[in-house]
Amino acid sequence: MQPDAALALATQKLNRVREEIGKVIVGQQEVVDGVLICLLAGGHVLLEGVPGLGKTTLLRTLSRVLHLKYSRIQFTPDLMPADIVGSMMIDSDDGTKKLRFQPGPIFAHLVLADEINRATPKTQSALLEAMQEHTVTSGTVTHELEAPFLVMATQNPIEMEGTYPLPEAQLDRFLMKILVKYPTRDDLSTIVTRTIQKDEIAIETILARDEILELRRVGRDILVAPHVQDYAIELVMATQPDATQSHELARKFVRYGSSPRGAQALVECGQIYALMRGRLHLAIEDIQTVAPAVLRHRVILNFDAHADGQTPETVLSKIIPSVGVPAKG
Repeated sequence: MQPDAALALATQKLNRVREEIGKVIVGQQEVVDGVLICLLAGGHVLLEGVPGLGKTTLLRTLSRVLHLKYSRIQFTPDLMPADIVGSMMIDSDDGTKKLRFQPGPIFAHLVLADEINRATPKTQSALLEAMQEHTVTSGTVTHELEAPFLVMATQNPIEMEGTYPLPEAQLDRFLMKILVKYPTRDDLSTIVTRTIQKDEIAIETILARDEILELRRVGRDILVAPHVQDYAIELVMATQPDATQSHELARKFVRYGSSPRGAQALVECGQIYALMRGRLHLAIEDIQTVAPAVLRHRVILNFDAHADGQTPETVLSKIIPSVGVPAKG
Protein backbone atom coordinates (compact mmCIF):
# COMPACT_ATOMS: atom_id res chain seq x y z
CA MET A 1 0.00 0.00 0.00
CA GLN A 2 1.26 3.47 -0.91
CA PRO A 3 2.21 5.76 2.05
CA ASP A 4 -0.56 8.24 1.22
CA ALA A 5 -3.19 5.49 1.07
CA ALA A 6 -1.95 3.89 4.31
CA LEU A 7 -2.00 7.28 6.02
CA ALA A 8 -5.53 8.09 4.84
CA LEU A 9 -6.81 4.71 5.99
CA ALA A 10 -5.07 5.02 9.39
CA THR A 11 -6.47 8.52 9.95
CA GLN A 12 -9.96 7.35 8.99
CA LYS A 13 -9.78 4.45 11.46
CA LEU A 14 -8.55 6.70 14.27
CA ASN A 15 -11.37 9.18 13.65
CA ARG A 16 -13.89 6.34 13.83
CA VAL A 17 -12.38 5.22 17.14
CA ARG A 18 -12.66 8.76 18.52
CA GLU A 19 -16.26 9.05 17.36
CA GLU A 20 -17.20 5.72 18.93
CA ILE A 21 -15.61 6.70 22.25
CA GLY A 22 -17.54 9.97 22.04
CA LYS A 23 -20.79 8.01 22.29
CA VAL A 24 -19.91 7.33 25.94
CA ILE A 25 -17.32 9.96 26.94
CA VAL A 26 -18.72 13.47 26.68
CA GLY A 27 -16.12 16.17 25.99
CA GLN A 28 -12.64 15.39 27.36
CA GLN A 29 -11.31 15.19 23.79
CA GLU A 30 -7.82 16.14 24.93
CA VAL A 31 -7.83 13.23 27.38
CA VAL A 32 -9.17 10.76 24.79
CA ASP A 33 -6.56 11.83 22.23
CA GLY A 34 -3.80 11.65 24.83
CA VAL A 35 -4.65 8.07 25.79
CA LEU A 36 -4.83 7.04 22.11
CA ILE A 37 -1.48 8.72 21.45
CA CYS A 38 0.16 6.81 24.31
CA LEU A 39 -1.36 3.52 23.15
CA LEU A 40 -0.08 3.93 19.59
CA ALA A 41 3.28 5.34 20.66
CA GLY A 42 3.87 2.34 22.93
CA GLY A 43 3.94 4.31 26.20
CA HIS A 44 1.84 4.73 29.32
CA VAL A 45 -0.28 7.58 30.63
CA LEU A 46 -0.90 9.12 34.05
CA LEU A 47 -4.25 10.87 34.57
CA GLU A 48 -4.70 13.31 37.42
CA GLY A 49 -8.18 14.46 38.37
CA VAL A 50 -10.84 14.35 41.04
CA PRO A 51 -13.18 11.32 41.19
CA GLY A 52 -16.19 11.12 38.90
CA LEU A 53 -14.72 12.59 35.71
CA GLY A 54 -14.91 9.38 33.67
CA LYS A 55 -11.35 8.09 33.88
CA THR A 56 -12.38 4.48 34.56
CA THR A 57 -15.18 4.64 31.99
CA LEU A 58 -12.76 5.89 29.33
CA LEU A 59 -10.44 2.88 29.49
CA ARG A 60 -13.31 0.39 29.73
CA THR A 61 -14.90 1.99 26.65
CA LEU A 62 -11.57 1.95 24.81
CA SER A 63 -11.23 -1.79 25.42
CA ARG A 64 -14.65 -2.37 23.85
CA VAL A 65 -13.96 -0.15 20.84
CA LEU A 66 -10.55 -1.77 20.24
CA HIS A 67 -11.47 -5.33 21.23
CA LEU A 68 -8.62 -5.55 23.74
CA LYS A 69 -8.38 -7.33 27.08
CA TYR A 70 -8.99 -4.93 29.97
CA SER A 71 -8.20 -5.24 33.67
CA ARG A 72 -8.54 -2.91 36.62
CA ILE A 73 -6.32 -2.79 39.70
CA GLN A 74 -7.58 -0.80 42.68
CA PHE A 75 -4.48 0.33 44.53
CA THR A 76 -4.67 0.24 48.34
CA PRO A 77 -2.00 0.41 51.08
CA ASP A 78 -2.18 -3.36 51.66
CA LEU A 79 -1.83 -4.30 47.97
CA MET A 80 1.17 -6.58 47.38
CA PRO A 81 3.34 -6.96 44.24
CA ALA A 82 2.02 -10.51 43.73
CA ASP A 83 -1.51 -9.07 43.54
CA ILE A 84 -0.40 -7.26 40.37
CA VAL A 85 2.06 -9.49 38.54
CA GLY A 86 0.85 -12.91 39.76
CA SER A 87 2.32 -15.64 41.94
CA MET A 88 3.27 -19.31 42.01
CA MET A 89 0.44 -21.69 42.91
CA ILE A 90 0.52 -25.36 43.90
CA ASP A 91 -1.27 -27.39 41.23
CA SER A 92 -2.35 -30.93 42.08
CA ASP A 93 -5.03 -31.64 39.48
CA ASP A 94 -3.36 -34.80 38.14
CA GLY A 95 -2.49 -36.21 41.58
CA THR A 96 1.04 -34.82 41.65
CA LYS A 97 1.90 -31.51 43.21
CA LYS A 98 3.76 -28.97 41.11
CA LEU A 99 4.20 -25.22 41.01
CA ARG A 100 2.31 -23.27 38.38
CA PHE A 101 2.46 -19.54 37.65
CA GLN A 102 -0.91 -17.82 38.04
CA PRO A 103 -0.82 -14.58 35.99
CA GLY A 104 -2.01 -11.41 37.72
CA PRO A 105 -4.16 -8.59 36.31
CA ILE A 106 -1.08 -6.99 34.70
CA PHE A 107 -1.49 -9.59 31.93
CA ALA A 108 -3.89 -7.54 29.82
CA HIS A 109 -3.69 -5.08 26.94
CA LEU A 110 -5.25 -2.17 28.82
CA VAL A 111 -4.56 -1.95 32.56
CA LEU A 112 -6.20 0.65 34.77
CA ALA A 113 -4.04 1.36 37.84
CA ASP A 114 -6.64 3.22 39.87
CA GLU A 115 -5.26 5.64 42.49
CA ILE A 116 -1.71 4.39 42.06
CA ASN A 117 -0.39 6.72 44.78
CA ARG A 118 -2.33 4.80 47.48
CA ALA A 119 -0.05 1.76 47.24
CA THR A 120 3.35 1.41 48.89
CA PRO A 121 6.53 2.13 46.87
CA LYS A 122 7.31 -1.62 46.71
CA THR A 123 4.00 -2.33 45.00
CA GLN A 124 4.30 0.71 42.73
CA SER A 125 7.72 -0.52 41.64
CA ALA A 126 6.33 -3.92 40.64
CA LEU A 127 3.92 -2.22 38.26
CA LEU A 128 6.45 0.26 36.91
CA GLU A 129 8.99 -2.50 36.20
CA ALA A 130 6.42 -4.33 34.10
CA MET A 131 5.64 -1.05 32.33
CA GLN A 132 9.27 -0.45 31.47
CA GLU A 133 10.36 -3.96 30.47
CA HIS A 134 7.00 -5.37 29.24
CA THR A 135 7.93 -8.57 31.06
CA VAL A 136 7.19 -10.25 34.39
CA THR A 137 9.76 -12.55 35.99
CA SER A 138 8.64 -15.33 38.34
CA GLY A 139 11.48 -17.41 39.74
CA THR A 140 13.73 -18.15 36.77
CA VAL A 141 11.02 -17.78 34.11
CA THR A 142 10.33 -14.49 32.31
CA HIS A 143 6.84 -13.98 30.92
CA GLU A 144 6.26 -11.56 28.03
CA LEU A 145 3.36 -9.10 28.14
CA GLU A 146 1.45 -9.15 24.87
CA ALA A 147 1.45 -5.98 22.76
CA PRO A 148 -0.22 -3.56 22.72
CA PHE A 149 0.25 -2.91 26.42
CA LEU A 150 -0.97 0.32 28.01
CA VAL A 151 -1.09 1.22 31.69
CA MET A 152 -3.38 4.12 32.52
CA ALA A 153 -2.64 5.16 36.08
CA THR A 154 -4.84 7.63 37.93
CA GLN A 155 -4.23 9.71 41.02
CA ASN A 156 -6.44 12.02 43.04
CA PRO A 157 -4.81 15.43 43.57
CA ILE A 158 -6.95 16.48 46.54
CA GLU A 159 -6.40 13.57 48.95
CA MET A 160 -2.74 13.37 49.95
CA GLU A 161 -3.13 11.89 53.44
CA GLY A 162 -2.14 8.22 53.55
CA THR A 163 -0.72 8.25 50.02
CA TYR A 164 2.72 7.54 48.59
CA PRO A 165 3.44 10.03 45.80
CA LEU A 166 5.30 8.58 42.84
CA PRO A 167 9.02 9.45 42.88
CA GLU A 168 10.25 11.68 40.06
CA ALA A 169 12.31 8.86 38.50
CA GLN A 170 9.19 6.70 38.27
CA LEU A 171 7.03 9.53 36.97
CA ASP A 172 9.49 9.85 34.09
CA ARG A 173 8.44 6.40 32.86
CA PHE A 174 5.02 7.73 31.89
CA LEU A 175 4.91 9.02 28.35
CA MET A 176 2.28 11.63 29.25
CA LYS A 177 0.64 13.14 32.30
CA ILE A 178 -2.81 14.48 31.49
CA LEU A 179 -4.92 16.69 33.74
CA VAL A 180 -8.60 15.72 33.65
CA LYS A 181 -10.70 18.85 34.07
CA TYR A 182 -14.33 19.40 34.98
CA PRO A 183 -16.79 19.26 32.04
CA THR A 184 -18.32 22.43 30.65
CA ARG A 185 -21.94 23.31 31.34
CA ASP A 186 -23.08 21.95 27.95
CA ASP A 187 -21.10 18.73 28.44
CA LEU A 188 -22.53 18.30 31.93
CA SER A 189 -26.04 18.77 30.56
CA THR A 190 -25.39 16.04 27.97
CA ILE A 191 -24.01 13.72 30.67
CA VAL A 192 -27.12 14.13 32.82
CA THR A 193 -29.40 13.63 29.80
CA ARG A 194 -27.66 10.37 28.92
CA THR A 195 -27.87 9.25 32.55
CA ILE A 196 -31.67 9.38 32.60
CA GLN A 197 -32.06 7.64 29.26
CA LYS A 198 -33.25 4.04 29.56
CA ASP A 199 -31.55 2.65 26.47
CA GLU A 200 -27.99 1.42 26.82
CA ILE A 201 -25.52 2.96 24.38
CA ALA A 202 -24.38 0.44 21.78
CA ILE A 203 -20.61 0.41 21.24
CA GLU A 204 -19.18 -0.90 17.98
CA THR A 205 -15.78 -2.59 17.84
CA ILE A 206 -13.68 -0.63 15.34
CA LEU A 207 -10.18 -2.12 15.51
CA ALA A 208 -8.67 -5.49 16.38
CA ARG A 209 -5.24 -6.09 17.90
CA ASP A 210 -3.44 -6.62 14.58
CA GLU A 211 -4.89 -3.39 13.16
CA ILE A 212 -3.67 -1.44 16.20
CA LEU A 213 -0.15 -2.80 15.73
CA GLU A 214 -0.34 -1.79 12.06
CA LEU A 215 -1.34 1.75 13.08
CA ARG A 216 1.76 1.82 15.28
CA ARG A 217 3.91 0.98 12.28
CA VAL A 218 2.28 3.72 10.20
CA GLY A 219 2.90 6.19 13.04
CA ARG A 220 6.60 5.36 13.11
CA ASP A 221 6.80 6.13 9.39
CA ILE A 222 5.76 9.76 9.95
CA LEU A 223 8.68 11.85 8.67
CA VAL A 224 10.68 13.92 11.15
CA ALA A 225 12.63 16.74 9.51
CA PRO A 226 15.98 17.68 11.12
CA HIS A 227 14.78 21.17 12.12
CA VAL A 228 11.70 19.67 13.86
CA GLN A 229 13.90 17.22 15.76
CA ASP A 230 16.18 20.12 16.71
CA TYR A 231 13.15 22.02 18.01
CA ALA A 232 12.19 19.13 20.32
CA ILE A 233 15.77 19.04 21.64
CA GLU A 234 15.88 22.81 22.15
CA LEU A 235 12.57 22.67 24.03
CA VAL A 236 13.89 20.05 26.44
CA MET A 237 17.16 21.95 26.91
CA ALA A 238 15.17 25.10 27.73
CA THR A 239 13.70 23.34 30.79
CA GLN A 240 17.12 22.39 32.21
CA PRO A 241 18.39 25.12 34.58
CA ASP A 242 22.09 24.29 34.07
CA ALA A 243 21.98 24.17 30.26
CA THR A 244 23.32 27.07 28.20
CA GLN A 245 20.00 27.14 26.28
CA SER A 246 17.89 27.21 29.45
CA HIS A 247 15.02 29.64 29.79
CA GLU A 248 15.14 32.40 32.38
CA LEU A 249 12.25 30.86 34.33
CA ALA A 250 14.00 27.48 34.31
CA ARG A 251 17.08 28.99 35.95
CA LYS A 252 14.87 30.73 38.50
CA PHE A 253 12.20 28.17 39.34
CA VAL A 254 13.23 24.70 38.05
CA ARG A 255 15.23 22.30 40.19
CA TYR A 256 15.46 19.51 37.61
CA GLY A 257 14.49 19.83 33.95
CA SER A 258 13.28 17.20 31.53
CA SER A 259 15.36 14.06 30.99
CA PRO A 260 16.29 12.73 27.51
CA ARG A 261 13.10 10.67 27.68
CA GLY A 262 11.26 13.98 27.29
CA ALA A 263 12.84 14.64 23.88
CA GLN A 264 12.05 11.11 22.76
CA ALA A 265 8.45 11.42 23.96
CA LEU A 266 7.94 14.76 22.19
CA VAL A 267 8.83 13.18 18.85
CA GLU A 268 6.96 9.89 19.41
CA CYS A 269 3.77 11.56 20.62
CA GLY A 270 4.04 14.24 17.94
CA GLN A 271 4.20 11.57 15.22
CA ILE A 272 0.92 9.99 16.39
CA TYR A 273 -0.70 13.42 16.69
CA ALA A 274 0.34 14.17 13.09
CA LEU A 275 -1.12 10.80 12.06
CA MET A 276 -4.44 11.79 13.67
CA ARG A 277 -4.37 14.99 11.62
CA GLY A 278 -3.71 13.11 8.39
CA ARG A 279 -0.17 14.32 7.71
CA LEU A 280 2.89 12.35 6.65
CA HIS A 281 5.33 14.67 8.40
CA LEU A 282 5.83 15.96 11.94
CA ALA A 283 5.33 19.71 12.35
CA ILE A 284 6.51 22.18 14.98
CA GLU A 285 2.86 22.72 15.92
CA ASP A 286 2.49 19.02 16.73
CA ILE A 287 5.41 19.23 19.17
CA GLN A 288 3.92 22.34 20.79
CA THR A 289 0.51 20.67 21.16
CA VAL A 290 1.78 17.57 22.97
CA ALA A 291 4.53 19.37 24.93
CA PRO A 292 2.51 20.27 28.08
CA ALA A 293 1.36 16.67 28.64
CA VAL A 294 4.82 15.29 27.84
CA LEU A 295 6.82 17.69 30.02
CA ARG A 296 4.63 18.65 33.01
CA HIS A 297 5.69 15.62 35.08
CA ARG A 298 9.31 15.87 33.98
CA VAL A 299 9.87 19.41 35.27
CA ILE A 300 10.58 19.52 39.02
CA LEU A 301 10.23 22.94 40.61
CA ASN A 302 12.33 24.33 43.46
CA PHE A 303 11.29 25.98 46.71
CA ASP A 304 11.27 29.47 45.20
CA ALA A 305 8.70 28.35 42.63
CA HIS A 306 6.35 26.99 45.30
CA ALA A 307 6.78 30.13 47.40
CA ASP A 308 5.94 32.25 44.35
CA GLY A 309 2.84 30.17 43.53
CA GLN A 310 4.31 28.71 40.36
CA THR A 311 3.28 25.33 38.94
CA PRO A 312 4.69 23.27 36.07
CA GLU A 313 1.78 24.59 34.01
CA THR A 314 2.64 28.25 34.55
CA VAL A 315 6.34 27.70 33.92
CA LEU A 316 5.84 25.63 30.76
CA SER A 317 3.28 28.10 29.42
CA LYS A 318 6.11 30.65 29.27
CA ILE A 319 8.92 28.32 28.16
CA ILE A 320 7.20 26.53 25.25
CA PRO A 321 6.26 29.65 23.21
CA SER A 322 9.67 31.21 23.83
CA VAL A 323 11.72 28.50 22.10
CA GLY A 324 12.65 29.63 18.63
CA VAL A 325 12.13 27.47 15.57
CA PRO A 326 15.51 26.27 14.20
CA ALA A 327 16.32 27.13 10.61
CA LYS A 328 15.63 24.44 8.03
CA GLY A 329 18.73 22.65 6.79
